[in-house]
Amino acid sequence: MIIGWLDEAQQSGARLSPACRELGLDPRTIQRWRAQDIGDDRRHGPKITPKTKFSAAERQKILNVVNSREYRDLSPKQIVPKLADKSLYIGSESTIYRILREEKLLAHRGRAKAPTSKPPAEKRATGPGQLWSWDITYLRSSVTGIFFYMYLFVDVWSRKVVAYDVRETECTEHASLMLEEALAAEGIADVELVLHADNGSPMKGATIKATMERLGVIASYSRPHVSDDNPYSESLFKTMKYWTGYPKNPFETCVAARLWADRFVGWYHHEHLHSGLGYITPLDRHEGRADAIFECRTAVYEAARRRHPERWSRGETRAWNAPPVVLLNPSKDTRLEAARTKIAA
Repeated sequence: MIIGWLDEAQQSGARLSPACRELGLDPRTIQRWRAQDIGDDRRHGPKITPKTKFSAAERQKILNVVNSREYRDLSPKQIVPKLADKSLYIGSESTIYRILREEKLLAHRGRAKAPTSKPPAEKRATGPGQLWSWDITYLRSSVTGIFFYMYLFVDVWSRKVVAYDVRETECTEHASLMLEEALAAEGIADVELVLHADNGSPMKGATIKATMERLGVIASYSRPHVSDDNPYSESLFKTMKYWTGYPKNPFETCVAARLWADRFVGWYHHEHLHSGLGYITPLDRHEGRADAIFECRTAVYEAARRRHPERWSRGETRAWNAPPVVLLNPSKDTRLEAARTKIAA
């Protein structure tokens, strides 16, 4: 399978080294496999058996214990201390979990419903006003242990900050008002807008849920304790706190924090060249100026190539563009397809 993917990628024009890098392999490994012609993936792991490996008898003893009537409804985290209280040790929790996994016996134990961690459904945006994300971050005050709270709503497709504010408390009522005002300011009505957030109490409060239902906004939430499910808001907060204009000292008042937020959003909209947008500003993307900017950059590069064609070994100039479709929480199939496309490019 791996050799087949690489052959297909190279036939499409891909170089071997970048393709191997995407697969986590060394190009010499692929060359050796092709020369030997004895199969596809020949990674067999270590040839020497580890000294710490459990014997077949020890593995069977673990299986007998965890499947016995006394312990079959308990997890290894409960089995190990119970055995220790009886002066018995058959292996650590991680060892028991590994053996159960290898024997395909790692199933939920007990009558309670098994916990689930289903990722959010994939969301797509092909233009502004289709998919928003929002979150709240802390800003330090001059009093230890007291913070100001910055609310940020961002359009995922263009990365434009469609609403922001700084308050002394987290409040679902205020977030609801901000959402309503942002929709009016953006002229969004009778459009299927998805609003994604994490599982914080302001995000799942009754007031904002009622507001979203009234306005026809579709709610989307991250999994509990999983920050990667809300990446666009988290990325924006990182940009904000790594900006050179971020103050070294805490904010004295909420008004001071709010004035600073005005400065940041102004810089972010008009000056920040966003790497995820082909290095244009969020407002350029949001207001439809992206294509003209990319055409101008392409013309500059084409002129440079005509002056010195020998300096462009591949014959093509840099592709100035931004992704026409932006994904939030892409599915596994989408990620695999993107990886294959990247290898073939």
